[in-house]
Amino acid sequence: METATISLPPRLELKINLTDEQFWQLCHDNDDLRFEATATGELIIMPLTGGITSGHWWRN
Repeated sequence: METATISLPPRLELKINLTDEQFWQLCHDNDDLRFEATATGELIIMPLTGGITSGHWWRN
């Protein structure tokens, strides 16, 4: 079986109306992504930084 690959931009912005509970569930179900909700209702989705990037600052 062949695996499909989707290339997304490093930062994806969507206009979506979520309740606080729906936003919490989305974050809880997808802990490998970083979600932010703006004051205007936009949902920003970004991958977590990993490896060297995440640990760089705590060592300095």
